[in-house]
Amino acid sequence: FWSGSLLIMAWRLAWLLLALRCSFARGFSTALPSSSISDPALRPLSRQAVAAAWSQREGAQPMAVGSFAGSIGGSSGMSRHLAALAMALPAILASRRRAIRAISRRARGGQEVQSYGLPATDRWIPDLDLEGFGKEVKQLGERLKREQGKEDSEHLQSMVMWSRACAVLGLSTMWMGPNPVSVVALALWTHSAWTMVGHHVGHGGYNRDASDDYNSRGFALGSLYRRVVDWFDWMLPEAWNVEHNQLHHYRLGEDADPDLLERNSETWTGTERTVMSIVSIFLWKWGYYASNTYKEMKVAEMQRSGKPFPPGFDPKAPLTLSELLKGQADGVVSKGDFFLNVIGPYAFVHFLLLPAPLLLLSPAFYLSGVVNLLLADILSNIHGYIVVVPNHAGSDLYRFSRGCKPKSPTFYLRAVVSSANFPTGGDFNDFMHGWLNYQIEHHCWPDLSMLAYQRGQPELEAICKKYGVPYIQENVFIRTAKALSISMGQSNMRVYPDQYEREQDMMKWSSDVKQQELMAA
Repeated sequence: FWSGSLLIMAWRLAWLLLALRCSFARGFSTALPSSSISDPALRPLSRQAVAAAWSQREGAQPMAVGSFAGSIGGSSGMSRHLAALAMALPAILASRRRAIRAISRRARGGQEVQSYGLPATDRWIPDLDLEGFGKEVKQLGERLKREQGKEDSEHLQSMVMWSRACAVLGLSTMWMGPNPVSVVALALWTHSAWTMVGHHVGHGGYNRDASDDYNSRGFALGSLYRRVVDWFDWMLPEAWNVEHNQLHHYRLGEDADPDLLERNSETWTGTERTVMSIVSIFLWKWGYYASNTYKEMKVAEMQRSGKPFPPGFDPKAPLTLSELLKGQADGVVSKGDFFLNVIGPYAFVHFLLLPAPLLLLSPAFYLSGVVNLLLADILSNIHGYIVVVPNHAGSDLYRFSRGCKPKSPTFYLRAVVSSANFPTGGDFNDFMHGWLNYQIEHHCWPDLSMLAYQRGQPELEAICKKYGVPYIQENVFIRTAKALSISMGQSNMRVYPDQYEREQDMMKWSSDVKQQELMAA
């Protein structure tokens, strides 16, 4: 900081000496054109500031530039110029100190911070009124919650009907042999049941205004029957609630975020980074999400009971199906338990039992049904990947080194700058995106309805614009390319500078402390 300040001061003194020399020939008014000084921090030493400094030194009102130029540009020689410099120098240095103080911004709720050394992409941070931003975002979320009612419940029922219509179309045509109509319809059924119904109901988005069928306290929980009827997918709903609703939402962008793509892919090396990045798109729900969500649930259970982790086990490391089969989670996740309770029921019921009535007509029809369901599952994996993973991965999104308090100004800021939206608006467009095109709004207020996100999106974007907070909204394919760039190691996410964190919002989660204790035990 001080070396930079000295260099700037020396540069300015050089300008003054040059100005004094030029004043012999043409007067000071043309020696220091302020328009040529583009850095705001340097403008206090433009010709207007020097003139003002001279006048203040003389105890008079600030002179016009031409008058000041005349006072030092006459025929009295160099001694007159040096005298002018000597008399004006204290006021000039005071102006310099004021310029330095002006660079110190009041950010993070009143803490003094410096903007030196920040990359251009982060220059918005020191100027942010974080407390004001957080207050407005919180108030908007509270108002949207109060405004929820019958219309939101009816909208949910409408989306459920759209999802079930896809199911009817796909199931009624899957006997025809592999065909795009069945595959697309079945894939949309699976996808919408997860990303729209199970996702938002599980967060409690309809606890206030829907029937008990869509209350988070019982939805898809407690039995295989409820899982099949409410939301049937590769992931166990109870495990999803721990991994996604708790860890991902409240540790967004931290190392403790189980869905942080950059951290999860950092162990890949060489060509593996490219191969695994592509392969993951086709099988990530059963190859990663099912096992990792179940692992997080088991880790949480061990933390509550105080049971130590096996030697060498890292509770924050992602757990894929292949790693589970290799025994890397032995002592935490039982292979038999996982297959019996998590992926086994879905594989049997969805792919073998569901098309079974077709056996009454023809074994060929049954085989066609199985093939269509398998192809639809691949398409559903692809669809899910491109609308889920790119929401929080890209070189324009931020990572964080410490935890923060829920619903604090920092929490709302992180929800915005570590998330990205896709194009929003219109039920059909939003349905095709699985309503994950409102990811910024969803991370600010997880427990709102889908319709509330439609209402609140323009207002939240306006708040971000008002406070200068980056609000990222791009096409899903552009975002997918950015996410793949991260997982392939071609680019990196931004790291939020820790010195700009609002300290009263910071916290150390008890789960982190407990994990460290159990790892050391």
